Amino acid sequence: MGALHLVTGGARSGKSRFAERLAAAEAERGRPVLYVATMEPGDEELAARVARHRAERPAGWRTIEAPLHPAAALGEAPDEACVLLDCASLWVSNLLLAELGVGEPAPAQIASAVAAAIERHVDAALDELLAAVASRPGPTIAVSNEVGGGVVPPSALGRLYRDLLGGANQRLSAAAERAWLLVAGRALELPPPHER
Repeated sequence: MGALHLVTGGARSGKSRFAERLAAAEAERGRPVLYVATMEPGDEELAARVARHRAERPAGWRTIEAPLHPAAALGEAPDEACVLLDCASLWVSNLLLAELGVGEPAPAQIASAVAAAIERHVDAALDELLAAVASRPGPTIAVSNEVGGGVVPPSALGRLYRDLLGGANQRLSAAAERAWLLVAGRALELPPPHER
């Protein structure tokens, strides 16, 4: 069973760079690296950002774009590979928006039954992802944003996303062998959960 490592933190905290250093250390040990990307570049700025990130990755790393189904991408990884999933926060956003069928503008209200159904869908997708991670012999590094430290989002969609991601991060952290919180480019290793 491969180990799961979680790297979390706020926007621009250095979490992706730290996770890439972890993956690079695995590559130095002879493991191939599979980068599973969840970003859907919806505008020119995001497309440029994605292109820049791709160019910065080592040439030997393979990339799979998996905005909705990263568990399937894990199934394509060689057994010994290190998988870097970047990032769970975008993945949860993609799942939420796909379930709502949201374009612009976002809905002002979300019925509690709809929110509950979306939460069940995200939980099922997390079950699938965690099962894929557990079935692999190689390590998996998951990156996710920590979004609960700021003000309460003013929109129903923002609050639902915050809650879904908070729950997803808790589940990822509970399953992780090691976890780090990145603050201002510095990694703080989190203690292991008391109960698994």
